[in-house]
Amino acid sequence: GWAALTEWVSTNRVFIMEHKETKSQSTFSQEEFDKLNKLSHEVLAAAITVHKELGAGLLESVYQECLKAELRSMGYKVETEVEFPLIYKGIETEKIFRVDMIVEDAFLVELKAVEEIKPIHEVQLVTYMKLLGIHMGFLLNFNVQYLKDGVRRKINGYVRGK
Repeated sequence: GWAALTEWVSTNRVFIMEHKETKSQSTFSQEEFDKLNKLSHEVLAAAITVHKELGAGLLESVYQECLKAELRSMGYKVETEVEFPLIYKGIETEKIFRVDMIVEDAFLVELKAVEEIKPIHEVQLVTYMKLLGIHMGFLLNFNVQYLKDGVRRKINGYVRGK
């Protein structure tokens, strides 16, 4: 419940930002970028393995379980169906968001098994990243012949040269 979420947030130094604060992006360093970039390659490799093994046409939840297993077998910390509350102007609302997957407390993965990725899917990923203070993430659509056609990587707050 809430206690577990609060502990997760404080343990992982994730800050739920207020609505006003989401309009401006925080920046992160070249070192952080390099670490997240390496992690993104590992997550993508795991996703490709899952897609090659299962193919297209299954439910999102199937891909989520298999990707979680694949990443954990590679030694990564993976949390799925992570819930967090919406904080609006400093007030915790009753609205609860749920993200599909967080890898190493730093990389967000939203999974889809749809005919095509819509712009709203990409906006949703970026919004979740901003609300959680996460700087990089993937939107992965497994319902494609080749996974490369279903991958969207988003970066929140990186300014080159920082």
